[in-house]
Amino acid sequence: MYLAHLTLCNFRQFGDNEEKLELTLSGGLTVLVGRNDSGKSAVIDALRYVLLTRDQSYIRVQPEDFHINASGTQSDEILIRCQLSDLSDDEKGAFAEYLTYDGAEVSLIVNWAARRRGESPSARRWVDVSVRSGADGTGPTLEASARELLSSAYLRPLRDAAREMSSGRGSRLSQILANVPEISRGEAFDENALPANADAVSKLSLLGLADYLRHSVKSHEGVGGAETAINNQYLSSLFLRGDSLRGRIDLIEGGSDETRMRRILERLELGLFEASTSSARGHYGLGSNNILYMACELLLLGREPDGLPLLLIEEPEAHLHPQRQLRLMDFLASAASGTITESIRPVQVILSTHSPNLASTISLENIVVLEGGRGYSLAKGETKLDAGDYRFLERFLDVTKANLFFAHGVIIVEGDAEALLLPTIARLLGADLTEHGVSVVNVGGTGLRRFSKIFQRSADDSPPISVSVACLADMDVMPDCAPAILGLVEGDEDEKWKSSKRRWKACRDFVDGGKSVDQGLAERRENLIALDGQSVRTFVADHWTLEYDLAFCGLAEEVYVAASLAKCDAAIMDGKKVAAEVEAAAKAEFEDIVAVDGKNYAVLSSRVYALFHSGHASKAIAAQYLANALAAEGEMEGFDSAVFAARLPRYLVEAIAHATGVQIKWTSADGACSVAAKDTDD
Repeated sequence: MYLAHLTLCNFRQFGDNEEKLELTLSGGLTVLVGRNDSGKSAVIDALRYVLLTRDQSYIRVQPEDFHINASGTQSDEILIRCQLSDLSDDEKGAFAEYLTYDGAEVSLIVNWAARRRGESPSARRWVDVSVRSGADGTGPTLEASARELLSSAYLRPLRDAAREMSSGRGSRLSQILANVPEISRGEAFDENALPANADAVSKLSLLGLADYLRHSVKSHEGVGGAETAINNQYLSSLFLRGDSLRGRIDLIEGGSDETRMRRILERLELGLFEASTSSARGHYGLGSNNILYMACELLLLGREPDGLPLLLIEEPEAHLHPQRQLRLMDFLASAASGTITESIRPVQVILSTHSPNLASTISLENIVVLEGGRGYSLAKGETKLDAGDYRFLERFLDVTKANLFFAHGVIIVEGDAEALLLPTIARLLGADLTEHGVSVVNVGGTGLRRFSKIFQRSADDSPPISVSVACLADMDVMPDCAPAILGLVEGDEDEKWKSSKRRWKACRDFVDGGKSVDQGLAERRENLIALDGQSVRTFVADHWTLEYDLAFCGLAEEVYVAASLAKCDAAIMDGKKVAAEVEAAAKAEFEDIVAVDGKNYAVLSSRVYALFHSGHASKAIAAQYLANALAAEGEMEGFDSAVFAARLPRYLVEAIAHATGVQIKWTSADGACSVAAKDTDD
């Protein structure tokens, strides 16, 4: 039996009708991701309300649990529905009167409803709660014994695992051990047949061991002597003649066997020690104790013969360093698949996380993105991803890219230069990426469309994920003058122009069948944006590639100087050259180039780009130098973001605008624009 479907209506972030949350879950591991206030904790708490938890914690409906719609009206009723599927024959028997039949499918549907009776939670009955079965909630009310079989294990965020595993009345460890079947096995103690050796003692049950300890304590010379002295030397002088009372020193083990067992278990604690020395090291941190706590909870869930094997975890990464986080996720995946040992049944695990480290290790099919009051499963068939995309992303979706699951907006780029430059450019445009919660994801030249399809639903008419995704793509078409400048050909008649082996393209290659260059390039651009849709848009370089376009649009000198510094970076770092001298020399060289080719932007920009191609300047290092230069320019008095924007390739500005929600108004045909920041939530 596992939780197959969850519906939340008018609960916290989730409204009713089209705004209610519908989640379809697998029987294994489900990971809830999303930015703050997206509803991850709401989902976990909803399950706690309906199914209850094994730690017997008291859960009370709060006023803020009732959804407030866009007009400010608070709902009067909450409905949470859980559908449990794949019941065994024993489970069908245990829940026979509550089952729902839909053809051959048999399921248990639990409807939890809370209706407000008044405004003040201090009133004796300000809310009515009902828990009923049936597809429409009109079936029999679930009795306490039935709900107990559905109770889940819950690990709260920022939990104090050491306290949970310590001894004490009602301790969580005692609750867990009390439900382990083997805990009550063994022989009873017979005072008339004392165990003769250690093997005989080991066969006693816990209660038998307690009785054996009790007998041994009572037989101890010191305890017996103290008891005799109390009775003969003191009580005999204090009691009246005829009193038959005597004092007895004994362990407090009175009551029923169940009570005695509970007291024994409440005295136990679970701690850590060094396995190599079998001795306690002293204090262990929260992380180690959290691992121990999770293992203990999974022990109970995996070995119980009945009940719902469901584990709810909020922020399992709490107090764990990255390597232990990865180890934990591998373990939870094994627990969910039932591959730990044959004797432990599979456990359904539902967890919420803010950790890109965890998100990068989990199969995409197990992830549910919560965003904008909706839940978006990334399982096959729910997204635009095909089987090959899933295999690709399993290999390349690392921790540096998994932050896209928690972003307000995403910009996907194909290289280090874009990743390094965009934050500075966006800040100078008045659209700081950090302030707007935008993540830049560098896919390294491969998989641009694969990553963007994560955010596209399989059905175009279904509600889209409300995360704006901008893909930056190079046009990858040189101006006709560039191949000769880069040394790829020697003139227009070079046979290399006709070679089928060349990997580069120039504008002249797009004149075909009577089409003009502009028509051919327009078709290429259309092909690059053909897969756009929903919240995903592709922004294609206006001309060739980032560095060329930056030079062409107005940053030619800055790019040339940055490339020159990048060429000499190693010498500068070693102290063999001075950055200021390299910069001055680069500016002088650029003036000479401008004197010759300044009126031909294509030639000028190609000569700037030659530093990266023929001069072997690192694009990433040049981007760092350029970012520093632009940042310094932005700090100058009188800096105007609109003037700066007019010097940038339009596709960069439009991509930043799409991802951040910045409004851009172009004011002239030459590309000048004015930029006004506007929060995406407005």
